[in-house]
Amino acid sequence: MWYMPFRLQLGTRVGSTNKFATAFVVLLRLGDPLVLIAGALAAHAIRFGNLQLPMEYGRLVCITVLFALLVLGASPLYRSWRGRSLLAEAAQLLLQWVVIFGGLLAYAAAIQVTDDVSRLWLGGWFGVSFAGVLALRLVVRAGAAWVRAHGMDLRSAVIVGANPDAQHIVNTLRANAWAGIDVRGWFATCADRGQLEGVGALGALDALGEYVERHGIDQVWIALPMSEQAEIAASLGQLQHATADIKFVPDMFGMHLLNHSVEQVAGLPVINLQQTPLQGKARLLKAVEDRVLAAGILLMIAPLMAMIAVAVKLSSPGPVFYRQERMSWNNRTFQMLKFRSMPVDAETGSGAVWAKAGESRATRVGAFLRKTSLDELPQFINVLKGDMSIVGPRPERPVFVHKFKHEIPAYMKKHMVKAGITGWAQVNGWRGSTDLHKRIECDLFYIENWSLWFDIKIVIMTLFKGFVHKNAY
Repeated sequence: MWYMPFRLQLGTRVGSTNKFATAFVVLLRLGDPLVLIAGALAAHAIRFGNLQLPMEYGRLVCITVLFALLVLGASPLYRSWRGRSLLAEAAQLLLQWVVIFGGLLAYAAAIQVTDDVSRLWLGGWFGVSFAGVLALRLVVRAGAAWVRAHGMDLRSAVIVGANPDAQHIVNTLRANAWAGIDVRGWFATCADRGQLEGVGALGALDALGEYVERHGIDQVWIALPMSEQAEIAASLGQLQHATADIKFVPDMFGMHLLNHSVEQVAGLPVINLQQTPLQGKARLLKAVEDRVLAAGILLMIAPLMAMIAVAVKLSSPGPVFYRQERMSWNNRTFQMLKFRSMPVDAETGSGAVWAKAGESRATRVGAFLRKTSLDELPQFINVLKGDMSIVGPRPERPVFVHKFKHEIPAYMKKHMVKAGITGWAQVNGWRGSTDLHKRIECDLFYIENWSLWFDIKIVIMTLFKGFVHKNAY
Protein backbone atom coordinates (compact mmCIF):
# COMPACT_ATOMS: atom_id res chain seq x y z
CA MET A 1 0.00 0.00 0.00
CA TRP A 2 1.41 3.38 -1.02
CA TYR A 3 0.84 6.71 0.76
CA MET A 4 2.04 10.10 -0.33
CA PRO A 5 2.03 12.91 2.26
CA PHE A 6 1.09 16.15 0.47
CA ARG A 7 2.70 18.69 2.78
CA LEU A 8 1.10 22.11 3.11
CA GLN A 9 3.53 24.33 5.01
CA LEU A 10 1.48 27.05 6.69
CA GLY A 11 4.18 27.93 9.18
CA THR A 12 6.81 26.60 11.53
CA ARG A 13 6.11 26.26 15.21
CA VAL A 14 8.94 28.19 16.83
CA GLY A 15 8.66 26.52 20.21
CA SER A 16 8.52 22.96 18.93
CA THR A 17 12.30 22.40 18.86
CA ASN A 18 13.23 21.17 22.32
CA LYS A 19 16.55 20.82 24.04
CA PHE A 20 17.20 17.34 22.60
CA ALA A 21 16.71 18.39 18.98
CA THR A 22 18.95 21.40 19.58
CA ALA A 23 21.59 19.20 21.21
CA PHE A 24 21.60 16.81 18.24
CA VAL A 25 22.10 19.67 15.77
CA VAL A 26 24.85 21.24 17.90
CA LEU A 27 26.58 17.86 18.13
CA LEU A 28 26.60 17.56 14.34
CA ARG A 29 27.70 21.16 13.76
CA LEU A 30 30.63 20.71 16.14
CA GLY A 31 31.36 17.13 15.21
CA ASP A 32 31.62 17.54 11.44
CA PRO A 33 34.63 19.93 11.42
CA LEU A 34 36.31 17.93 14.21
CA VAL A 35 35.88 14.73 12.20
CA LEU A 36 37.27 16.53 9.14
CA ILE A 37 40.41 17.47 11.10
CA ALA A 38 40.71 13.99 12.62
CA GLY A 39 40.34 12.48 9.15
CA ALA A 40 43.26 14.56 7.87
CA LEU A 41 45.45 13.39 10.76
CA ALA A 42 44.38 9.75 10.38
CA ALA A 43 45.06 9.82 6.63
CA HIS A 44 48.51 11.30 7.30
CA ALA A 45 49.23 8.57 9.84
CA ILE A 46 48.17 5.91 7.34
CA ARG A 47 50.24 7.42 4.51
CA PHE A 48 53.34 8.61 6.37
CA GLY A 49 53.19 6.85 9.74
CA ASN A 50 52.90 9.96 11.92
CA LEU A 51 50.43 12.66 12.98
CA GLN A 52 52.69 15.65 12.33
CA LEU A 53 51.16 17.60 9.46
CA PRO A 54 53.62 19.76 7.46
CA MET A 55 52.77 23.45 7.31
CA GLU A 56 51.42 23.22 3.75
CA TYR A 57 49.14 20.34 4.73
CA GLY A 58 47.99 22.20 7.84
CA ARG A 59 47.09 25.26 5.78
CA LEU A 60 45.01 23.12 3.41
CA VAL A 61 43.21 21.55 6.38
CA CYS A 62 42.37 24.97 7.87
CA ILE A 63 41.06 26.32 4.55
CA THR A 64 39.03 23.14 3.98
CA VAL A 65 37.45 23.29 7.44
CA LEU A 66 36.42 26.92 6.91
CA PHE A 67 35.00 26.08 3.48
CA ALA A 68 33.19 23.07 4.95
CA LEU A 69 31.52 25.26 7.57
CA LEU A 70 30.11 27.43 4.77
CA VAL A 71 29.03 24.52 2.54
CA LEU A 72 27.48 22.41 5.29
CA GLY A 73 25.81 25.42 6.89
CA ALA A 74 24.03 26.21 3.61
CA SER A 75 23.03 22.57 3.02
CA PRO A 76 19.93 20.73 4.34
CA LEU A 77 22.09 18.50 6.56
CA TYR A 78 21.39 20.41 9.77
CA ARG A 79 17.64 20.58 9.22
CA SER A 80 15.29 18.01 10.69
CA TRP A 81 15.72 14.51 9.24
CA ARG A 82 12.90 13.16 11.40
CA GLY A 83 11.31 10.21 9.62
CA ARG A 84 13.75 10.37 6.67
CA SER A 85 15.93 7.42 5.68
CA LEU A 86 19.63 7.18 6.49
CA LEU A 87 20.28 6.44 2.80
CA ALA A 88 18.84 9.82 1.77
CA GLU A 89 20.91 11.61 4.41
CA ALA A 90 24.06 9.71 3.36
CA ALA A 91 23.50 10.69 -0.28
CA GLN A 92 23.15 14.36 0.67
CA LEU A 93 26.24 14.09 2.86
CA LEU A 94 28.27 12.52 0.05
CA LEU A 95 27.23 15.31 -2.31
CA GLN A 96 28.39 17.97 0.15
CA TRP A 97 31.67 16.10 0.74
CA VAL A 98 32.34 16.04 -3.01
CA VAL A 99 31.71 19.80 -3.14
CA ILE A 100 34.04 20.41 -0.17
CA PHE A 101 36.92 18.37 -1.55
CA GLY A 102 36.30 19.70 -5.05
CA GLY A 103 36.79 23.17 -3.59
CA LEU A 104 39.96 21.96 -1.85
CA LEU A 105 41.41 20.68 -5.13
CA ALA A 106 40.50 23.91 -6.91
CA TYR A 107 42.22 25.94 -4.17
CA ALA A 108 45.31 23.70 -4.24
CA ALA A 109 45.54 24.08 -8.01
CA ALA A 110 45.11 27.86 -7.79
CA ILE A 111 48.02 28.28 -5.36
CA GLN A 112 50.04 25.66 -7.26
CA VAL A 113 50.69 23.19 -4.45
CA THR A 114 49.17 20.09 -6.04
CA ASP A 115 52.61 18.65 -6.77
CA ASP A 116 53.67 19.11 -3.14
CA VAL A 117 50.71 17.26 -1.62
CA SER A 118 50.29 13.49 -1.60
CA ARG A 119 47.33 12.35 -3.68
CA LEU A 120 47.08 9.24 -1.52
CA TRP A 121 46.75 11.47 1.53
CA LEU A 122 44.00 13.51 -0.14
CA GLY A 123 42.12 10.36 -1.16
CA GLY A 124 42.54 8.86 2.29
CA TRP A 125 41.39 12.09 3.91
CA PHE A 126 38.24 12.09 1.79
CA GLY A 127 37.43 8.45 2.57
CA VAL A 128 38.27 8.49 6.28
CA SER A 129 36.50 11.78 7.00
CA PHE A 130 33.39 10.77 5.05
CA ALA A 131 33.23 7.48 6.94
CA GLY A 132 33.65 9.47 10.16
CA VAL A 133 30.82 11.95 9.56
CA LEU A 134 28.58 9.10 8.43
CA ALA A 135 29.41 7.19 11.62
CA LEU A 136 28.67 10.34 13.63
CA ARG A 137 25.20 10.47 12.11
CA LEU A 138 24.63 6.82 12.91
CA VAL A 139 25.46 7.57 16.55
CA VAL A 140 23.22 10.65 16.60
CA ARG A 141 20.36 8.74 14.99
CA ALA A 142 20.75 5.92 17.51
CA GLY A 143 20.72 8.46 20.33
CA ALA A 144 17.67 10.22 18.90
CA ALA A 145 15.85 6.91 18.50
CA TRP A 146 16.59 5.99 22.13
CA VAL A 147 15.46 9.38 23.40
CA ARG A 148 12.23 9.29 21.38
CA ALA A 149 11.47 5.69 22.35
CA HIS A 150 11.57 6.90 25.97
CA GLY A 151 9.02 9.64 25.36
CA MET A 152 11.33 12.60 24.78
CA ASP A 153 12.01 14.81 21.72
CA LEU A 154 8.53 14.12 20.36
CA ARG A 155 6.38 16.04 17.89
CA SER A 156 2.69 16.09 18.75
CA ALA A 157 0.23 15.24 15.98
CA VAL A 158 -3.50 14.85 15.41
CA ILE A 159 -5.33 13.04 12.62
CA VAL A 160 -8.31 14.34 10.66
CA GLY A 161 -10.54 11.48 9.51
CA ALA A 162 -11.50 7.99 10.65
CA ASN A 163 -10.94 5.60 7.75
CA PRO A 164 -8.48 2.85 6.74
CA ASP A 165 -5.94 5.44 5.55
CA ALA A 166 -6.06 7.23 8.90
CA GLN A 167 -5.72 3.92 10.74
CA HIS A 168 -2.67 3.06 8.63
CA ILE A 169 -1.07 6.40 9.55
CA VAL A 170 -1.67 5.78 13.25
CA ASN A 171 -0.31 2.23 13.08
CA THR A 172 2.78 3.29 11.10
CA LEU A 173 3.68 6.20 13.35
CA ARG A 174 3.17 4.09 16.47
CA ALA A 175 5.28 1.24 15.05
CA ASN A 176 8.16 3.61 14.18
CA ALA A 177 8.83 5.25 17.52
CA TRP A 178 12.25 6.44 16.26
CA ALA A 179 10.44 9.04 14.14
CA GLY A 180 9.33 10.71 17.37
CA ILE A 181 5.74 11.55 16.40
CA ASP A 182 3.18 11.33 19.21
CA VAL A 183 -0.38 10.93 17.88
CA ARG A 184 -2.68 12.63 20.41
CA GLY A 185 -5.98 11.66 18.79
CA TRP A 186 -8.30 12.22 15.84
CA PHE A 187 -11.07 14.55 14.70
CA ALA A 188 -14.19 13.33 12.91
CA THR A 189 -15.79 14.79 9.79
CA CYS A 190 -19.46 14.53 8.88
CA ALA A 191 -18.68 11.57 6.61
CA ASP A 192 -16.85 9.55 9.29
CA ARG A 193 -18.75 6.59 10.67
CA GLY A 194 -15.92 4.56 12.17
CA GLN A 195 -13.36 4.72 14.96
CA LEU A 196 -9.58 4.62 15.05
CA GLU A 197 -8.02 1.90 17.19
CA GLY A 198 -5.22 2.77 19.58
CA VAL A 199 -5.97 6.49 19.77
CA GLY A 200 -8.88 8.47 21.17
CA ALA A 201 -11.40 10.76 19.51
CA LEU A 202 -10.87 14.47 20.21
CA GLY A 203 -14.12 15.82 18.84
CA ALA A 204 -15.77 17.08 15.69
CA LEU A 205 -13.98 18.97 12.94
CA ASP A 206 -15.21 22.37 14.17
CA ALA A 207 -13.07 21.93 17.31
CA LEU A 208 -9.84 21.24 15.38
CA GLY A 209 -8.42 24.77 15.18
CA GLU A 210 -8.99 25.61 18.84
CA TYR A 211 -7.46 22.32 20.00
CA VAL A 212 -4.35 22.70 17.83
CA GLU A 213 -3.71 26.25 19.07
CA ARG A 214 -4.50 25.57 22.73
CA HIS A 215 -2.32 22.45 22.96
CA GLY A 216 0.52 23.63 20.71
CA ILE A 217 0.15 20.72 18.28
CA ASP A 218 3.10 20.41 15.89
CA GLN A 219 1.54 18.43 13.02
CA VAL A 220 -1.91 17.85 11.56
CA TRP A 221 -2.35 14.84 9.27
CA ILE A 222 -5.40 15.12 7.00
CA ALA A 223 -6.41 11.62 5.90
CA LEU A 224 -9.49 12.31 3.81
CA PRO A 225 -10.45 11.07 0.33
CA MET A 226 -9.91 13.66 -2.38
CA SER A 227 -13.62 13.41 -3.15
CA GLU A 228 -14.37 15.08 0.22
CA GLN A 229 -13.35 18.53 -0.99
CA ALA A 230 -15.69 20.32 1.42
CA GLU A 231 -14.23 18.56 4.48
CA ILE A 232 -10.66 19.19 3.30
CA ALA A 233 -11.44 22.88 2.80
CA ALA A 234 -13.12 23.00 6.22
CA SER A 235 -10.04 21.44 7.82
CA LEU A 236 -7.76 24.06 6.26
CA GLY A 237 -10.21 26.76 7.30
CA GLN A 238 -10.00 25.55 10.89
CA LEU A 239 -6.21 25.78 10.70
CA GLN A 240 -5.92 29.22 9.09
CA HIS A 241 -4.49 30.72 12.30
CA ALA A 242 -2.38 27.69 13.23
CA THR A 243 1.37 27.46 12.73
CA ALA A 244 1.41 23.65 12.77
CA ASP A 245 2.74 21.65 9.84
CA ILE A 246 -0.14 20.27 7.79
CA LYS A 247 0.26 17.00 5.89
CA PHE A 248 -2.35 15.78 3.43
CA VAL A 249 -2.42 12.04 2.71
CA PRO A 250 -4.61 11.47 -0.38
CA ASP A 251 -6.32 8.15 -1.00
CA MET A 252 -3.78 6.83 -3.50
CA PHE A 253 -3.23 3.41 -2.00
CA GLY A 254 -2.76 0.66 -4.55
CA MET A 255 -1.00 2.99 -6.98
CA HIS A 256 2.59 2.39 -8.05
CA LEU A 257 4.12 5.79 -7.33
CA LEU A 258 7.69 6.48 -8.44
CA ASN A 259 9.52 9.56 -7.13
CA HIS A 260 6.28 11.34 -6.36
CA SER A 261 6.53 15.00 -5.42
CA VAL A 262 4.59 18.22 -5.26
CA GLU A 263 5.34 21.36 -7.25
CA GLN A 264 3.74 24.42 -8.77
CA VAL A 265 3.54 24.84 -12.53
CA ALA A 266 2.46 28.32 -13.63
CA GLY A 267 0.77 28.73 -10.26
CA LEU A 268 -1.05 25.40 -10.50
CA PRO A 269 -0.57 22.89 -7.65
CA VAL A 270 0.63 19.65 -9.25
CA ILE A 271 1.20 16.23 -7.70
CA ASN A 272 3.76 14.26 -9.68
CA LEU A 273 2.74 10.62 -9.40
CA GLN A 274 5.61 9.24 -11.47
CA GLN A 275 8.85 10.72 -12.75
CA THR A 276 12.42 9.67 -13.36
CA PRO A 277 14.82 10.55 -10.54
CA LEU A 278 17.45 11.55 -13.12
CA GLN A 279 16.54 15.12 -13.95
CA GLY A 280 18.59 18.30 -14.02
CA LYS A 281 21.68 18.11 -11.81
CA ALA A 282 21.02 14.46 -10.94
CA ARG A 283 21.08 13.48 -14.61
CA LEU A 284 24.34 15.37 -15.17
CA LEU A 285 25.88 13.81 -12.05
CA LYS A 286 24.91 10.32 -13.20
CA ALA A 287 26.35 10.94 -16.69
CA VAL A 288 29.66 12.19 -15.27
CA GLU A 289 29.80 9.23 -12.88
CA ASP A 290 29.23 6.78 -15.75
CA ARG A 291 31.75 8.30 -18.17
CA VAL A 292 34.53 8.77 -15.61
CA LEU A 293 34.17 5.29 -14.10
CA ALA A 294 33.78 3.59 -17.50
CA ALA A 295 36.89 5.29 -18.92
CA GLY A 296 38.96 4.41 -15.87
CA ILE A 297 37.74 0.81 -15.74
CA LEU A 298 38.36 0.25 -19.47
CA LEU A 299 41.94 1.44 -19.06
CA MET A 300 42.47 -0.97 -16.17
CA ILE A 301 40.88 -4.01 -17.81
CA ALA A 302 42.24 -3.47 -21.33
CA PRO A 303 44.90 -6.23 -20.96
CA LEU A 304 42.29 -8.66 -19.61
CA MET A 305 39.89 -7.85 -22.45
CA ALA A 306 42.67 -8.43 -24.98
CA MET A 307 43.34 -11.90 -23.54
CA ILE A 308 39.63 -12.74 -23.53
CA ALA A 309 39.34 -11.57 -27.15
CA VAL A 310 42.12 -13.97 -28.19
CA ALA A 311 40.48 -16.84 -26.28
CA VAL A 312 37.09 -16.17 -27.91
CA LYS A 313 38.67 -16.02 -31.36
CA LEU A 314 40.45 -19.33 -30.84
CA SER A 315 37.41 -21.08 -29.32
CA SER A 316 35.21 -20.94 -32.45
CA PRO A 317 34.97 -19.14 -35.80
CA GLY A 318 33.29 -15.74 -35.75
CA PRO A 319 33.66 -12.22 -34.38
CA VAL A 320 34.96 -11.45 -30.89
CA PHE A 321 31.99 -9.28 -29.92
CA TYR A 322 28.34 -10.27 -30.00
CA ARG A 323 25.89 -7.44 -30.64
CA GLN A 324 22.32 -7.83 -29.46
CA GLU A 325 19.42 -5.39 -29.53
CA ARG A 326 18.27 -4.44 -26.03
CA MET A 327 15.76 -1.93 -24.66
CA SER A 328 16.77 0.81 -22.24
CA TRP A 329 15.72 4.26 -21.04
CA ASN A 330 12.47 5.63 -22.50
CA ASN A 331 11.97 2.34 -24.40
CA ARG A 332 14.85 3.16 -26.75
CA THR A 333 16.79 0.27 -28.24
CA PHE A 334 20.56 -0.02 -28.64
CA GLN A 335 23.14 -2.61 -29.64
CA MET A 336 24.54 -4.12 -26.43
CA LEU A 337 28.05 -5.57 -26.62
CA LYS A 338 29.21 -8.86 -25.12
CA PHE A 339 32.10 -11.18 -25.68
CA ARG A 340 30.68 -13.88 -27.95
CA SER A 341 30.00 -16.99 -25.89
CA MET A 342 28.15 -19.13 -28.47
CA PRO A 343 28.69 -20.22 -32.07
CA VAL A 344 27.51 -17.60 -34.55
CA ASP A 345 24.56 -19.76 -35.69
CA ALA A 346 23.34 -20.68 -32.18
CA GLU A 347 19.90 -19.09 -32.61
CA THR A 348 19.39 -20.01 -36.25
CA GLY A 349 16.05 -21.74 -36.43
CA SER A 350 15.21 -21.36 -32.73
CA GLY A 351 14.94 -17.57 -32.60
CA ALA A 352 15.30 -15.70 -29.31
CA VAL A 353 15.69 -18.13 -26.41
CA TRP A 354 15.81 -17.24 -22.71
CA ALA A 355 19.16 -18.24 -21.18
CA LYS A 356 18.88 -21.00 -18.58
CA ALA A 357 21.04 -23.15 -16.33
CA GLY A 358 23.04 -25.85 -18.09
CA GLU A 359 23.14 -23.82 -21.31
CA SER A 360 24.37 -26.24 -23.99
CA ARG A 361 24.80 -23.70 -26.78
CA ALA A 362 27.80 -21.97 -25.18
CA THR A 363 31.35 -22.78 -26.18
CA ARG A 364 33.77 -23.97 -23.50
CA VAL A 365 35.32 -20.50 -23.26
CA GLY A 366 31.87 -18.93 -23.46
CA ALA A 367 30.55 -21.02 -20.56
CA PHE A 368 33.42 -19.80 -18.38
CA LEU A 369 32.88 -16.18 -19.42
CA ARG A 370 29.19 -16.42 -18.58
CA LYS A 371 29.77 -18.09 -15.23
CA THR A 372 32.20 -15.33 -14.21
CA SER A 373 30.23 -12.53 -15.93
CA LEU A 374 33.37 -11.62 -17.89
CA ASP A 375 31.32 -11.68 -21.09
CA GLU A 376 29.70 -8.43 -19.87
CA LEU A 377 32.95 -6.40 -19.81
CA PRO A 378 32.49 -4.86 -23.31
CA GLN A 379 29.39 -3.11 -21.97
CA PHE A 380 31.68 -0.49 -20.44
CA ILE A 381 32.06 0.63 -24.07
CA ASN A 382 28.26 1.00 -24.18
CA VAL A 383 28.48 3.12 -21.03
CA LEU A 384 31.16 5.32 -22.58
CA LYS A 385 28.95 5.79 -25.66
CA GLY A 386 25.98 6.76 -23.47
CA ASP A 387 23.84 3.71 -24.30
CA MET A 388 23.93 2.35 -20.74
CA SER A 389 24.84 3.23 -17.17
CA ILE A 390 27.18 1.27 -14.92
CA VAL A 391 24.34 0.85 -12.40
CA GLY A 392 20.72 0.37 -13.42
CA PRO A 393 18.12 -2.28 -14.29
CA ARG A 394 19.47 -4.95 -16.63
CA PRO A 395 18.19 -4.49 -20.21
CA GLU A 396 16.16 -7.14 -22.01
CA ARG A 397 15.61 -7.95 -25.67
CA PRO A 398 12.52 -6.23 -27.16
CA VAL A 399 10.85 -9.58 -27.85
CA PHE A 400 10.96 -10.42 -24.13
CA VAL A 401 9.99 -6.88 -23.10
CA HIS A 402 6.79 -7.08 -25.15
CA LYS A 403 6.03 -10.43 -23.51
CA PHE A 404 6.78 -9.46 -19.91
CA LYS A 405 4.96 -6.13 -19.94
CA HIS A 406 1.66 -8.01 -20.27
CA GLU A 407 2.56 -10.50 -17.55
CA ILE A 408 4.27 -8.44 -14.84
CA PRO A 409 2.65 -5.30 -13.36
CA ALA A 410 4.78 -2.15 -13.63
CA TYR A 411 7.40 -3.98 -15.74
CA MET A 412 7.86 -1.05 -18.14
CA LYS A 413 8.68 1.35 -15.30
CA LYS A 414 12.22 -0.08 -15.21
CA HIS A 415 12.81 1.88 -18.43
CA MET A 416 12.50 5.21 -16.59
CA VAL A 417 16.29 5.14 -16.17
CA LYS A 418 19.12 3.85 -18.35
CA ALA A 419 19.85 0.14 -18.26
CA GLY A 420 22.93 -0.86 -16.30
CA ILE A 421 25.74 -3.40 -16.26
CA THR A 422 24.90 -4.22 -12.65
CA GLY A 423 21.97 -3.36 -10.45
CA TRP A 424 20.20 -3.80 -7.12
CA ALA A 425 18.52 -6.98 -8.35
CA GLN A 426 21.81 -8.54 -9.45
CA VAL A 427 23.72 -7.92 -6.20
CA ASN A 428 20.78 -9.42 -4.31
CA GLY A 429 20.96 -12.63 -6.36
CA TRP A 430 17.98 -11.99 -8.67
CA ARG A 431 19.57 -12.70 -12.04
CA GLY A 432 19.43 -15.32 -14.77
CA SER A 433 16.10 -17.16 -14.79
CA THR A 434 15.17 -16.21 -11.22
CA ASP A 435 11.79 -14.73 -10.25
CA LEU A 436 11.17 -11.79 -12.60
CA HIS A 437 8.71 -10.25 -10.14
CA LYS A 438 11.50 -10.01 -7.56
CA ARG A 439 13.85 -8.48 -10.13
CA ILE A 440 11.29 -5.82 -11.03
CA GLU A 441 10.65 -5.17 -7.34
CA CYS A 442 14.39 -4.52 -6.88
CA ASP A 443 14.57 -2.36 -10.02
CA LEU A 444 11.68 -0.17 -8.85
CA PHE A 445 13.25 0.12 -5.40
CA TYR A 446 16.45 1.35 -7.07
CA ILE A 447 14.58 3.94 -9.16
CA GLU A 448 12.60 5.16 -6.15
CA ASN A 449 15.70 5.46 -3.95
CA TRP A 450 18.36 6.47 -6.50
CA SER A 451 21.32 8.46 -5.26
CA LEU A 452 25.02 8.63 -6.07
CA TRP A 453 25.69 6.92 -2.74
CA PHE A 454 23.31 4.07 -3.68
CA ASP A 455 25.19 3.62 -6.98
CA ILE A 456 28.53 3.43 -5.17
CA LYS A 457 27.09 0.90 -2.72
CA ILE A 458 25.93 -1.33 -5.60
CA VAL A 459 29.31 -1.07 -7.35
CA ILE A 460 31.09 -2.11 -4.15
CA MET A 461 28.65 -5.00 -3.60
CA THR A 462 29.21 -6.11 -7.20
CA LEU A 463 32.95 -6.39 -6.60
CA PHE A 464 32.33 -8.87 -3.78
CA LYS A 465 29.26 -10.80 -4.91
CA GLY A 466 28.18 -9.70 -8.37
CA PHE A 467 30.56 -11.50 -10.74
CA VAL A 468 30.53 -15.20 -9.89
CA HIS A 469 27.07 -16.38 -8.89
CA LYS A 470 25.11 -19.62 -9.09
CA ASN A 471 22.49 -17.84 -11.23
CA ALA A 472 25.04 -16.54 -13.75
CA TYR A 473 24.94 -18.49 -17.01
